Amino acid sequence: MEEELERIRKEIEWLRKEINRHNYLYYVLNSPEISDAEYDALFDRLLELEKKYPQFVTPDSPTQKVGAPPVEEFGIVIHKIPMLSLSKANSFEEFRDFDRRVKEILKLDPESDVEYVGELKLDGLSVSLIYESGVLVQGSTRGDGIEGEDVTQNVKTIRSIPIRLRDEEVAVPKYVEIRGEVIIHKADFEKLNRERETNGEPLFANPRNAAAGSLRQLDPKITRSRPLDAFFYSIAEVEGIELETHIEELELIRKLGLRVAPAYELCVGVEAARRYYEKIESARDNFTFEMDGVVFKVNNLAWWERLGEISRSPRWAIAWKFPAEEAVSVLEDVVWNVGRTGAVTPVAILKPVRVSGVEVKRATLHNEEEIRRKGLKIGDRVIVRRAGEVIPEVVKPLVDQRNGTEKEIVAPKNCPICGSELVHEGGEVALRCPNVSCPAVIRESLIHFASRSAMDIEGLGEKIIDQLLALKIVSDPADLYRLKKEDFLKMERMGDKLASNLINAIEKSKKTTLSRLIYALGIRNVGEHTAEILAEHFGTLDKLMEATEEELYKIYEIGPVVAKSIRDYFSNSKNRELINKLLSAGVSYEPVLKKEKEGLPLAGKSFIFTGTLSRFTRDEASRIVEELGGKVVSSVSSKTDYIVVGADPGSKLEKAKKLGVKIINESEFLSLIGKQEE
Repeated sequence: MEEELERIRKEIEWLRKEINRHNYLYYVLNSPEISDAEYDALFDRLLELEKKYPQFVTPDSPTQKVGAPPVEEFGIVIHKIPMLSLSKANSFEEFRDFDRRVKEILKLDPESDVEYVGELKLDGLSVSLIYESGVLVQGSTRGDGIEGEDVTQNVKTIRSIPIRLRDEEVAVPKYVEIRGEVIIHKADFEKLNRERETNGEPLFANPRNAAAGSLRQLDPKITRSRPLDAFFYSIAEVEGIELETHIEELELIRKLGLRVAPAYELCVGVEAARRYYEKIESARDNFTFEMDGVVFKVNNLAWWERLGEISRSPRWAIAWKFPAEEAVSVLEDVVWNVGRTGAVTPVAILKPVRVSGVEVKRATLHNEEEIRRKGLKIGDRVIVRRAGEVIPEVVKPLVDQRNGTEKEIVAPKNCPICGSELVHEGGEVALRCPNVSCPAVIRESLIHFASRSAMDIEGLGEKIIDQLLALKIVSDPADLYRLKKEDFLKMERMGDKLASNLINAIEKSKKTTLSRLIYALGIRNVGEHTAEILAEHFGTLDKLMEATEEELYKIYEIGPVVAKSIRDYFSNSKNRELINKLLSAGVSYEPVLKKEKEGLPLAGKSFIFTGTLSRFTRDEASRIVEELGGKVVSSVSSKTDYIVVGADPGSKLEKAKKLGVKIINESEFLSLIGKQEE
């Protein structure tokens, strides 16, 4: 008996350590190693053992907490009311058990019907917003449920989150804390990953990771450049307004100007709840965002307090999860694709399998390092899922099902298209083909050049470009502007009208903007946002082409890697020839007029504010700096000129001291901007 108890104790200890590790990967690093289904299996096993052997339950068990502690780059926010996670049900029987417990605690008739509100369980990052007198004063992540991260400046960049609440339909409360979920829609996620692939950046695994990583950027400008959205589902605390039902709560959130997830519904009794669950599950692919289940909450808010909560979850709500969208397939082969920047990416060729209603034959493997980390071999039986219900992904091999015939995956030494020797540049994980004339590089460059975010040549897609290359009519983007109608008519299934439309679209694209042209050139690490920064800073392509690496690096948001990529691109004579060909062919843009800041008192100076100012709000002080020619940045670096310190400064002050940034108080700041203290 003692040996059995010792075995159980050790298993519980291992489960806690493993769950804590995965909590850290998921909540803090945003890089989970296992699927939700695998994590749930670990957690369920721990719950089962702790329930059976309560003598082994400890206060620090994962079952007693919501998640992992937050990282410390952001300020810490203590949640006045803990942000609890939800208990879950995986079947109608488990939901009926939840309903039964609710009635027992409330001493209701077992045959009565409880009113529940059914809501979509969004798969994003939980956040809390605090508004005082209608103005957003704090935004924070859930963190471990007790302590979260202060991401106020970042949530302000999300367009669907109002800085000031609406007062048209309801009087704005003096204080209200509203909770919700920050997400990225499926289409936006696909576009974001396409851009990252184009720029040679690692891809996000799913929309949830992309949303979490985007919101938790130290620089709000990066957050602003990401396609974040938010929906809200509860009010933690509100002054001056009495609410009786959760439906009223959702309506108040909507009236105050925040988004509530669509399709919530009042369900009277368990059968109505089941119908709602089945309806949402069958329609889940029709929604623009990811969800992993349905949440049911008791509608009567007075009952919430009576029902209370257990160690980590409220008793008045439950998440009824959708079945895990995974399948088992066979990794039949690995092919290596060459992208526009020369990056060579491994792609899994799978035995066809249906996942989330879609047949999957191929899946990205990202890079060599990812293959090694997962321990994949050709011939493996593997778990496949559609990451975020969008991108097919190989989760892991089923090692215990190997039969000895599996083969190691060997990365090529030469480009699979042109035969050039592949290289690892600057310690990068990705393999690259260095041949700028590689047919695969040319093809991807043409596709990128004609894309909507670049030169926006309508109708010029992959199939047309493939035929142009096959006929050897074009060899670089500039050749597109020398095409004639007769060239298109040589193609298969090409009619007179379509050929005319393509010629007109190419002609129309000649007149563009500087930022689009820069982006269309396909400079490594230069996405749409960086292209806009470069256009605004330099105004003309000529000035950008002559900029030194040092000049580029001095631009806020341009780091050393990006600066080197830009300089390397314009130092290449073939790239300069391409630009000259484009301009000679009639491509043009209006120079960007720089906002006149020369001569202003703070021209070229960067500021950070920390602590509470007595004369201004943070937004007012920032606006003054910008009006006087300076800029306000969010994180301390060696490029920062001043840090303005108010009462109770944060950790930025210590970092500024270490980096030698000039530290001034509010009086010195007033003097700097030409104002006198009152």
